[in-house]
Amino acid sequence: MKRWLYWLPLIGFGGLFLVAGFGLNRPTQRTVRSAMVGKPLPAFRLAPLLPGKPGLATADFATGRPHLLNVFASWCIPCAAEAPQLAALKAQGAEISAIAIRDTPEAVQGFLARYGDPYARLGSDPDSAVQLAMGSSGVPETFVIDGHGRIVLQHVGDVRAEDVPEILAALRNAK
Repeated sequence: MKRWLYWLPLIGFGGLFLVAGFGLNRPTQRTVRSAMVGKPLPAFRLAPLLPGKPGLATADFATGRPHLLNVFASWCIPCAAEAPQLAALKAQGAEISAIAIRDTPEAVQGFLARYGDPYARLGSDPDSAVQLAMGSSGVPETFVIDGHGRIVLQHVGDVRAEDVPEILAALRNAK
């Protein structure tokens, strides 16, 4: 009977090893979702970043029509990768506005010249204040906003071709 007690620490260590191994191999959710989904956009008014392109305010989303709001930056590589999908969304009738965070007019102008400009409005958020108020944790992020200015969907990361149907469906269903 006492011999069995000698094996107890080894069995305990083996159990801990299995639990740790399972925890390390199990996929984790690393995406931080906004608590603002289902709630109205926070009140904001962002100055225009580029000449000839209007800035952005909360009131621009309470028009009775759903919109996409893209949070991006010219220095963001995934933002460049999603440009063709944003152009496809615009071609299918989506109205897209954007918030450029921590960026300069020159850099954004160069970015839009290289990758295309799907944006109807473009506001400058130099301190990321509006981005953080919306619950956005990084760039790029795209929000579907209903016609009353309420966030109905948050897409974290670059929009890929396989995401376009879901985003279009969310736009159609947003009232």
